[in-house]
Amino acid sequence: MSTVNQKTLPPIIKTASPEVEAEIQARVRNLVGARPLPFLRQLIGAWCVIIVAISIAIWLDSAWMSLITIFLVATRQNLLGLLVHEQVHRLGSRARYGDLITNLFAAYPLLVLTVEGYAQVHLAHHKYFYTEKDPDYARKSGTEWSIPMSRVQFARMFLLDILGINTLRLIRSKKPRSDGVRDEFRRRRPTPRWIRPTFWIIVAATLSYSGGWMYFLLYWILPLLTVAQCLVRLGALSEHKYNVNSSELNDSTHLIELAWWERALLPNLNFTLHHYHHMFPGLSFSTLPLVHRMYREADLVYQENVLHGYADFIRRRILIE
Repeated sequence: MSTVNQKTLPPIIKTASPEVEAEIQARVRNLVGARPLPFLRQLIGAWCVIIVAISIAIWLDSAWMSLITIFLVATRQNLLGLLVHEQVHRLGSRARYGDLITNLFAAYPLLVLTVEGYAQVHLAHHKYFYTEKDPDYARKSGTEWSIPMSRVQFARMFLLDILGINTLRLIRSKKPRSDGVRDEFRRRRPTPRWIRPTFWIIVAATLSYSGGWMYFLLYWILPLLTVAQCLVRLGALSEHKYNVNSSELNDSTHLIELAWWERALLPNLNFTLHHYHHMFPGLSFSTLPLVHRMYREADLVYQENVLHGYADFIRRRILIE
């Protein structure tokens, strides 16, 4: 792990009085738990966009529509990954088959992801936040993730992502390793292992029968290896500043309020309200704006340190002035 110890971020959340803190905690407790309907709406909506975009691209058979489709599919692939993250916290469904459904319709289509595998990585990140046992902190504490950075370095990093050059390294870094920390977060009822290869055998057979391999490579694999990797990178950078040697949430975690058009163009399940996700990991993505409103109304947010959109985030946190 890098020993980089740079300047911490400006604080986001103020310290509340015991009375105000107790009131907010009581209101938050009423929001804790899975929210299956918002989860399913996002899952169904993502697949509707994917199917419609690919269908139109095949019908029009034009370069410009192909480029639009590659972008749209990548944004929804990123959304599927965020839904896997949601289910890792059991916020999509706590039912017996919640992990199975998420695997089939969100994780398996992304090739390298499973709910079970990602749970071992991500839940360790929450429990052992910014310590040597935090796998995210360990793998993102190098110079590649150190911010601020020069414009040249920032452009080079995203160029390598969109060309697919960084893809294998990013995938390897997310794979769970068998160690005491990650074994701690094994699912009690994991999806049977035979389901994943069976899923891909059925997909391969369907593509072979329909002659759809070319479209699959162009409109699924290509977006996944290129544009989606840029979105994953942007999402990771917008979570935390990694070159900080502090386990205090205020020292390393961003909070970004997105404009409506940013949320529409790059849907991210309120992931840029990341501070509240770490404060209350038992809350669904759909409740995070409400929590943010609670804290603002209680005057517990340093509003001058909240970032307003991705452009503001890049200007104030990523690029060296």
